[in-house]
Amino acid sequence: MGNYYLREIEGKQAHDPLFIEKTNSNSNKLWSPQFKYVEGPVIVGAGPSGLAVAASLKVKGVPSVVLERSNCIASLWQLKTYDRLRVHLPKQFCELPFMGFPNDFPTYPTKEQFIQYLEDYANKFDIKPQFNEKVAQAEYDCTLRLWRVKSEGLNGEMTEYVCRWLVAATGENAEPVKPEIEGIEEFGGSIKHTSVYKCGEEFRSQKVLVVGCGNSGMEVCLDLCNHDAKPSIVVRDSVHILPREMLGRSTFGLSMWLLKWLPMRLVDRLLLIVSWLILGDTSRFGLDRPSLGPLELKNLSGKTPVLDVGTLAKIKSGDIKVLPSIKRLKRHAVEFVDGKIENFEAIILATGYRSNVPYWLKEGQMFSEKDGLPRRPFPNGWKGECGLYAVGFTKRGILGASVDAKRIAEDIERYWKMKAKHNTTTFASSLLS
Repeated sequence: MGNYYLREIEGKQAHDPLFIEKTNSNSNKLWSPQFKYVEGPVIVGAGPSGLAVAASLKVKGVPSVVLERSNCIASLWQLKTYDRLRVHLPKQFCELPFMGFPNDFPTYPTKEQFIQYLEDYANKFDIKPQFNEKVAQAEYDCTLRLWRVKSEGLNGEMTEYVCRWLVAATGENAEPVKPEIEGIEEFGGSIKHTSVYKCGEEFRSQKVLVVGCGNSGMEVCLDLCNHDAKPSIVVRDSVHILPREMLGRSTFGLSMWLLKWLPMRLVDRLLLIVSWLILGDTSRFGLDRPSLGPLELKNLSGKTPVLDVGTLAKIKSGDIKVLPSIKRLKRHAVEFVDGKIENFEAIILATGYRSNVPYWLKEGQMFSEKDGLPRRPFPNGWKGECGLYAVGFTKRGILGASVDAKRIAEDIERYWKMKAKHNTTTFASSLLS
């Protein structure tokens, strides 16, 4: 069956003038791709989401091919996170399907422990991604009724995978977001995104401005303090800061439990009352809360509340200074919207990440070209048309990805069984004829 589809593609390209011209003009033949037919789905991305889908398919007897642009699984965790990072939620909410964390792991596993968990997970389910395969384009062929996925290797060699199902698992954190700031070329000091920040040691004794007040920005500020730097943080918007634990339980776990019995708005009120009792009035320190409660805001916009791990105490003590939005940069200085100017030796952009799906997936129905996320919100954004699926785009972390991974595997399994039954029937008919 695979050879039939490959012959069809080769036949189409043999009569394609553009293909012939490009192939003939390329002396090293790197543009001419190698074709591979995949019986099961192609999964783009070997992060936690991609691994979850591959494992969920494996337990149902469905093979898959995982393509990964980096040289390792979970490249965001392994290559683009700071040293002190821990899983922000208790480990039971960060498990992938069919395998829990080791009992001796702490409630909040370290970065190294989480990576080891993912490595063990891949080994347990015999998931072997094709590393250093950057997907340049994926497009549905209406004639063949198959997906054609073109990837580029380290040396520029092209491979085209042909498959019935395609799973986009590159996630919502594929590319760092670096905002345009007026005067950035004048600054002269170090400006780096948190994706390349490792430790505060390199900034010891320096005045550092952290732009962004999410979990990463807050934690980087704390790390800088612990290495005797002098950090300030830009808070552009209102933000919910909650204690990581309250009433003897994790704040997230308590929230999930309360939502079983109470409406979301009432749970939000309880969380804010307890937070006020534990943390005090955060607006006194320039950290105004949004009008919507933390859970309602997360549900509507995907904006995650900050779970405090000690940063707020440093803000209260004055070790971390809260500043308004940036107007422009000057030579080793920053001018803020309130007119004040302060000197800084370095700037760290804790400005988050975005999806890169619109750059490689040639499809206009399932994913928004604006933000690269599924147009339909959770829990309905996991399935598109023509065998296209999405995992890791729910803005609900690993828990949301695991839910979608199981749904995808169940859906593909139904088609897989129908295909197997059809092939068996065809084979039996050929024997009787």
